[in-house]
Amino acid sequence: MTWSFNIGKIGGTVLRVHVTFFLLLAWIWYMHYQIGGTAAAWVGVAFILAVFACVVLHEFGHALAARRYGIRTPDITLLPIGGMARLERMPEEPGQELVIALAGPLVNVVIAGLIILALGGAAGIEQMIQVEDPRTDFLVRLAGVNIFLVLFNLIPAFPMDGGRVLRALLATRMSWARATQIAASIGQGLAFLFGFLGLLYNPLLIFIAIFVYLAAAAEAQDAQIRGIANSVLAGDVMVTEFASLDRSASVAEAIERLLATTQNEFPVVDPSGRLEGLITRNDMIRALRETGPDAPVVGVMRSGLPTIHRRQSLTDGLRLLRETQAPAVAVLDSHDRLAGLITSETIGEMMMVGAAMPEGFRFGKLRRRNRRQS
Repeated sequence: MTWSFNIGKIGGTVLRVHVTFFLLLAWIWYMHYQIGGTAAAWVGVAFILAVFACVVLHEFGHALAARRYGIRTPDITLLPIGGMARLERMPEEPGQELVIALAGPLVNVVIAGLIILALGGAAGIEQMIQVEDPRTDFLVRLAGVNIFLVLFNLIPAFPMDGGRVLRALLATRMSWARATQIAASIGQGLAFLFGFLGLLYNPLLIFIAIFVYLAAAAEAQDAQIRGIANSVLAGDVMVTEFASLDRSASVAEAIERLLATTQNEFPVVDPSGRLEGLITRNDMIRALRETGPDAPVVGVMRSGLPTIHRRQSLTDGLRLLRETQAPAVAVLDSHDRLAGLITSETIGEMMMVGAAMPEGFRFGKLRRRNRRQS
């Protein structure tokens, strides 16, 4: 995620903090300072840090449950409204998603239970709901926050865990795409409710509403892409008309090709058509500044570009794009020569065509029909 930076790595998962998190700390410091001075301000910051430590444990609950099914968690990002664990792929079965989704709230249940036991059961509901009052006991407030996290995350709306629980339950009776669409629609409806309540009571709810709405829309779009990709081969949607560069080309030649086409990524191939690497527009501009126009492209290109065979499912291409964050996936033919490219723009165009395509047509069939007519 942009505007975030690494603060460490635990068990192969990178822990990131979004810069807006520090705006939250500054706001908390100021609000508590207004109430009780400098001492209260630093206690307020310490409390927020303790809350986000619980959030990190919540996200690692998801990560450990996902690892049980062979799904890695590349990173966890802390945001002002909570944490977000990014899984390398979605669970394959509804039951797996149900376990992964519930693992996070279960961690908060355990934390709240341990705090209440440590307090000897003296914490009352009236005290625990006063989480914004710095005069309330630190641990009592922390227990209350963890209970709130459980209840909030079980709201049946994306991106909360409850939305994934709802989708997992619906997916046992209908298709994954349909279950996602229903859960996303509920999430967007709740986002409008949050926004309305934010206008009446707390402006922070407006910010949460925007986040929930966009996350629900993104989840629905992702499910739609996966639904199409599962039945489409990489060769059906790859870009086949593109300019490439010979491995002996210079940066100056690459710039000429950049200005003569609408491409932003150019594959570098050997004389037999096998892929050597890829150079992007940004790579060219940086090379012009650092090495000059006469530098060979092989010295500035990106090697190790992810590849798939043209007869593989497009789902494999999507997975590679997400896992590697590469600008493109190279599609190879049966002789391991470059046959085409799949980029984020390719996926976007596929979505638009898929939405407009008559019912019953598929990408491969549509292409064959057009060839017969020409």
